[in-house]
Amino acid sequence: MTWGPFLPGLDPAERKARLRSLRALVKVMTGSRGADVEFAILRAEISGDDSAMLAEAEATFGRLGTVDQRRVLASFASLHSPNLKVIHG
Repeated sequence: MTWGPFLPGLDPAERKARLRSLRALVKVMTGSRGADVEFAILRAEISGDDSAMLAEAEATFGRLGTVDQRRVLASFASLHSPNLKVIHG
């Protein structure tokens, strides 16, 4: 399943922003449990559009515990969903 910063064809600046926000969420929500994931995401962020690094980061995220994954994904989705109330007043 490809999602978020791992979607093909993203603008490089958008990919970097999504990776950075995902990394921050992993750090805050998982602590030391997510250290490997955080490092893999950082490597993908630094590498830009290196598909191998992106695949590694996505796979590493998939090895997080289910509860951690759900919490991070829910926050990530909320962060990156358009808030129509703000946009339309």
